[in-house]
Amino acid sequence: MPAMLKAIEQEALLRRSYLPEKINTIYIGGGTPSLLPASGIHALLHSLEQIFQVSTDAEITLEANPDDIDPAKLQAWKDAGINRLSIGVQSFFEPDLQWMNRAHHVYQAIDSVKAAQTAGFSNITIDLIYGIPGLSDERWEENIDTALSLQVPHLSCYALTVEPKTALDKMIRTRQAMDVDPEVQARQFALLTNKLILAGFEHYEISNFARPGFRSRHNSSYWQGAHYLGLGPAAHSFNGISRQWNIANNSLYLAGMEKGIPPHEMEILTPAQQLNEYIMTSLRTMEGLNLDRITANWGNEKTALVLSAADKHLRSGYLAQGDHTLQLTPDGKFLADGIAADLFLT
Repeated sequence: MPAMLKAIEQEALLRRSYLPEKINTIYIGGGTPSLLPASGIHALLHSLEQIFQVSTDAEITLEANPDDIDPAKLQAWKDAGINRLSIGVQSFFEPDLQWMNRAHHVYQAIDSVKAAQTAGFSNITIDLIYGIPGLSDERWEENIDTALSLQVPHLSCYALTVEPKTALDKMIRTRQAMDVDPEVQARQFALLTNKLILAGFEHYEISNFARPGFRSRHNSSYWQGAHYLGLGPAAHSFNGISRQWNIANNSLYLAGMEKGIPPHEMEILTPAQQLNEYIMTSLRTMEGLNLDRITANWGNEKTALVLSAADKHLRSGYLAQGDHTLQLTPDGKFLADGIAADLFLT
C-alpha cells in the first residue's frame, strides 16, 4: 500500500499540467480504497491539495465496502476531507450477496449506512444490482424499499452484465448458472424508475437517481464532457482531444513509476470521435443532447446529420425533441446504447 500511494502521488506530480484549471471533484475509487488505513487517505488528499488547485467546496468521494466501515474510520475519513461516500451494497438479500461473492452480510450493509449517517455524512450513495438470475420482481422491489427506508439521497442501480472470459461467463456457458434475462432486466429497470420517481428522486442519468441537490458532481462532469485526470493502475484520463489509460497491472504500474514514466496507452480522437463521445455521454442524461453545442463545436452540417439520424427514433417515440435538445423518452432509455450508436457519425 505505501508503494502504491507513493506512485500515485508521483504520477500526480508528473501530470499536474494535464488539468490546469481548478479541481472541483476528487473521486477515490476501486479497487477497494476503503482497505487503506485512514492515514493513507489523509496523506493522499493532502498531496493532491499541494499539487493541484482544489476548490474549497470540492466534492470528495470515497468508495467503501460495508465490511470496511466502522465509526473510527468514518471519523478519520471525515477529518481527512471526504464529504461523500459511495457504499457498495449491491443487495439487501443474503443469497444475492453470496451469489456475487461479496464479503459483507446484509446486516453490515444496513449498519454501514446508519453508521455513516451518525458520523455526519449526509451525502451518501449506494449501489444496487438488478437482473440477477433468480431475482424476483418482488425481491427487487424490497431492495428498493430498504434503500428508501435508509433515506440515502442517491442510488446507482446497474443491470448485471456478464463479461467475456469471466468465471460467471464460464459457469453460464457450462450451464452451472442461469443466464441473465433481458426481459426481466427491462421489467426491473421500469419498476425501479417508477418507484424512485414517485419517491421524489430525479432520474438524472440512465443508472443514477438523486434527490434534488444530491447529484454526483464528479460523474456528472463525465457525462457533460468535462476533462478529467485518472491516477493509478487502470485509471483513465480525457482532455477533449485524447483518451489515455494506465496499465492495469499493479506490478508493472509500480515498475514504470519507479522509472518516472506512467505506463499508459493513448488514443487521439478525430473530430467525429469527439462528437460521438459527446452523443454517447450526453444522451444518457436527463438534460439530453444539446444541439446548439453540436453546432458550436462541430458545425451546422453535423447537427443536420444527427437530426436526420434521430428522425426514426423521434417518430417511434424513443427520442423527444425539446428546445434545442434531444432526450431519451422512458421507453428509449431501454435502448440507450443502440440509439446513441445510430446517431454516431463515421
